[in-house]
Amino acid sequence: MMKRILLVDDHEVVRDGVKRIVDKQLGPANFGDAGSAAEALALVREKDWDLVVLDISLAGRDGLEVLKEMKNIRPHLPVLVLSMHSEDLFARRALKAGAAGYITKNSSRAELTKAVTSVIRGGVYVSNGLAEKLVVNLRDGDRLPHETLSDRELEVLRLLASGNTVSEIADKLVLSVGTISTHRARILAKMRMKTNAELTYYAIQNRLVE
Repeated sequence: MMKRILLVDDHEVVRDGVKRIVDKQLGPANFGDAGSAAEALALVREKDWDLVVLDISLAGRDGLEVLKEMKNIRPHLPVLVLSMHSEDLFARRALKAGAAGYITKNSSRAELTKAVTSVIRGGVYVSNGLAEKLVVNLRDGDRLPHETLSDRELEVLRLLASGNTVSEIADKLVLSVGTISTHRARILAKMRMKTNAELTYYAIQNRLVE
């Protein structure tokens, strides 16, 4: 039976590239396309998919929240995250949110094929490098300061480090200025910092922002 694969990315060229790779390596499939979180969630509600390939950098929505919502709609839906962000930033959070795999967009065609094959068959996929890091973290119990933040706090940290004001962040996330200010205070406390400048320097050094 032909597999049903939903591709979620706000860049059409990326969706087309994934289609070509899957068609060539795994055979024909029935593809769905979504260029936004709203389109993706609507398609997940409408149809039962064998696999969702999800970019978590979607305009207007936090990708991790979209992932969680997908899993709420269909708890057994296999989701492979295909992201421009390094594994260090989002992979563990994505897996915790319900993803069955995480791969970066600079991965080879062979690795993408391997990831898609593994997840669509009910398995889990992470790179060898990430698997080693996960084992080390479980053994040592060490976490970087930003890994103590909630998903929302990390999102606010990245926006602050990108030069957005509290008011601008409130508008982007459709939250109150007071709520964002509270998030900022918690971020500073958890990371033992005092200023946005310190947060920005840390974010750049740890590749949390482009």
